[in-house]
Amino acid sequence: MRSRPYKGLVAVAAAAALTTTACTAQNEAQQRPKEKSALFKPGSDISYQKYGKNYPATKVKDVPGSCSYESISRKDYSGQTLKIISHAVPVIGEPTQLHAKQFEEITGGKVEVVNVPFGELHQKILTPLQAGQPAYDVMFYPSLWIGDMAPYLAPVPEKYLNTTGMQDVTAAYMDVATWDGKVMQYPVDGDRHYLKIRADVLKDPKWQAQYKGATGKDLKVPTTWTEYQDIAEAFSGKDFDGDGKKNYGSAEVTKRDDLTFSAFISRAAPYVKNPDVKGGVFFDEKTMKPLINTPGFVRALQDMVKAKSTWAPGGANFGLGDEIFSFGGGQTLMSYSWDDAFIQAQQPDSKIRNTVQAAPLPGSTEVYNRTTKSWDKKANQAAYFTWGWTSAVAKASSHQEMAFDYLCFFSNEANTALDLTIGRFGVNPYRISHFAPEFWEKQGWDKDVAKAYVDTLSGMEENPNRVFDLRVPGVNQYMSALANGVAAALAGQDSPQRALDGVAAEWAKITDQIGKDKVRSAYRNVVALEDES
Repeated sequence: MRSRPYKGLVAVAAAAALTTTACTAQNEAQQRPKEKSALFKPGSDISYQKYGKNYPATKVKDVPGSCSYESISRKDYSGQTLKIISHAVPVIGEPTQLHAKQFEEITGGKVEVVNVPFGELHQKILTPLQAGQPAYDVMFYPSLWIGDMAPYLAPVPEKYLNTTGMQDVTAAYMDVATWDGKVMQYPVDGDRHYLKIRADVLKDPKWQAQYKGATGKDLKVPTTWTEYQDIAEAFSGKDFDGDGKKNYGSAEVTKRDDLTFSAFISRAAPYVKNPDVKGGVFFDEKTMKPLINTPGFVRALQDMVKAKSTWAPGGANFGLGDEIFSFGGGQTLMSYSWDDAFIQAQQPDSKIRNTVQAAPLPGSTEVYNRTTKSWDKKANQAAYFTWGWTSAVAKASSHQEMAFDYLCFFSNEANTALDLTIGRFGVNPYRISHFAPEFWEKQGWDKDVAKAYVDTLSGMEENPNRVFDLRVPGVNQYMSALANGVAAALAGQDSPQRALDGVAAEWAKITDQIGKDKVRSAYRNVVALEDES
């Protein structure tokens, strides 16, 4: 794993924090908490049981440190009010509310949480910030919005960077939290796309024999998108779990306004991220000409159109929730997106618990080389780190210490350990310690399921061939245009090439509207993440 430049990050963050503090020193002096007696003993048992039956009975230990229940409960924030905006319940919105309630209980401060549907979240956060009147102290949002948000955020102070939890964040997610050399976002989640598949079906001698007879190939975890398609086609329409209902091959996020752009990038990654070609995959860094309609992306969209035959009824309009419950509920053999579908399959009441397996995203047998404008005939696989929820504090907040203490508490080791086990929370592994199979075995996972899961996730951290989201100003406009193009091809309204030609033209217009130099400057942060090994 790459070493993290913590000393440099801390130094830069400290300098930035001094500048910010100088502007608000008098105000902040009035807002610092008073000290009081701790409400918890070091190493206390922590559980969510008292908050309702929908929370697991799991108990974990309060890990000593400045973010622990014991330490935070020493702070008296009575008389102060913290304002937070987050996504709608349950995904990230529910843990935001839960930890706000806990923070109130142990600090005496008041925490107001506003939950907003995804389609409104960007505007509700950014518009007040741009007007110089931030409505919220703490903001939870997708990390790919950092190109829009960064100018209005307070860098994470040194004392929080030095906490045990922050030091445990993986290299990739410290990278995601960083902008222009400063840690601007507080890590609370780690999102990536990977393959989920029913291992019980792959290992069943009956299905192995049927697949071998029909295709002449061995039934195994697919390592390329071609193999994925072959397996999905072979199992669509069959009852492979014996419940008298048809099953299907693949569940994918295909709904235009519900993250289909991320599903498409997963399919494109091995065709467009050539390890021998530097400079990013979405634009030509020098000219800022869009690359979204080049042969690698076109090949991926052709694959996605072909996959329609393997989807369940309604699969052409699946949102993320549909994909989660289609695979997690046992309807489909395979899926590929965020952790949620896998965690859903592993819930204690799941009928397919411990029958599933995690594996890297499928790759390809060739990858496009945009320098030579030809295909390199070699096996290729690319890890895709796709946005993930993050959090940040407004630079203009008059409650910065309270805000950072809340985020420190939200993500302490005890809370994170519990949050990871609740699929609907949307909190997924982002620390090195989350890659310990023993933790997942304690949740009732079979040893081989836990090992494949952590090996898949940790292997992405080790993979030098990586794709990150387009994190530039106006990213919502770019991704909306891409989703429209993908949707047009899936609906048969345009060929993949024509659809992506239209996306490229729209991207060029968006870049001109925002300013080519402004977009290029931000895009270099993305290129740096992808080219760093």
